[in-house]
Amino acid sequence: MSSNPASVWIQGARPKTLPAAIVPVMVGTAAAVGEGETIILWRVLAAGIVALALQIATNYVNDYADGERGTDDNRVGPVRLVAAGLATPGQVKKAALAAFGIAGLAGLALSLAVGPELLLVGAVSMLAGWGYTGGPKPYGYMGLGEIFVFVFFGVVATVGSTYVQLSRITPLSLICSVAVGFLAVSLLVINNLRDRPLDAEAGKNTLAVRLGDLKSRQFYVALILGTAACIIGAAVLRWPAVLGLVGLVAAQRPTRDVLDGLLGEDLIPVLSDTGRAQLLTGITLSIGLVIGGIG
Repeated sequence: MSSNPASVWIQGARPKTLPAAIVPVMVGTAAAVGEGETIILWRVLAAGIVALALQIATNYVNDYADGERGTDDNRVGPVRLVAAGLATPGQVKKAALAAFGIAGLAGLALSLAVGPELLLVGAVSMLAGWGYTGGPKPYGYMGLGEIFVFVFFGVVATVGSTYVQLSRITPLSLICSVAVGFLAVSLLVINNLRDRPLDAEAGKNTLAVRLGDLKSRQFYVALILGTAACIIGAAVLRWPAVLGLVGLVAAQRPTRDVLDGLLGEDLIPVLSDTGRAQLLTGITLSIGLVIGGIG
């Protein structure tokens, strides 16, 4: 890795996970098109900043907390700043708090424009991001991380992006949020499947540890199929949304690799391929939603 400090922190933020923050804002905004309100661009940007900052903050908290506990010492995959000795736990903790602060400022701007209810949503999202691996009883160690990802990087982020435009929740945004949530969870499933043996040794009881190898792979396939079903459901309300299935074709290769039983470091490309499928599905679904909204 580069010795450039900026590069170190960028890699520590785990850029390959950031589609999980971008896609819900994109899809939620597209779902708001054609609902009788003009799309306000600065709110799209602010929602994007909130989502990205929360994702980065959660990644830093994960690095800080797992590094202090020693559960990252022999882990494969993205760079861990604390475990690799590239930063102290205190420095990574401060970076996480700074990212939370950026999310809070962007969220405050949205709450002033839309309503104070967004302050509550933002506060709960930050607490959830911290509690995932931080604190005395991290729920990520209890097999509940997938619920957090589904709720906050699926439903809340997608529906919230629609809400900041319309000040209301729509059935279309709810259906789309489930599809986005399934894709976000699929990333975590691959991540935890890759780390399952080491997590089990460290006492980190992720859902992959609890389910075991085979059921974790079956769960991944179910998430991809569930995403397809949700896209079809969205197409019932706005038929061009079916374009999302075109992007979901990119999930074919990682799904095949998961079913072939790849393990450990061999799952790293599968994680990248899943992120690519998530992004392509989000883009094509959003295009379909916009076409249907303006048509």
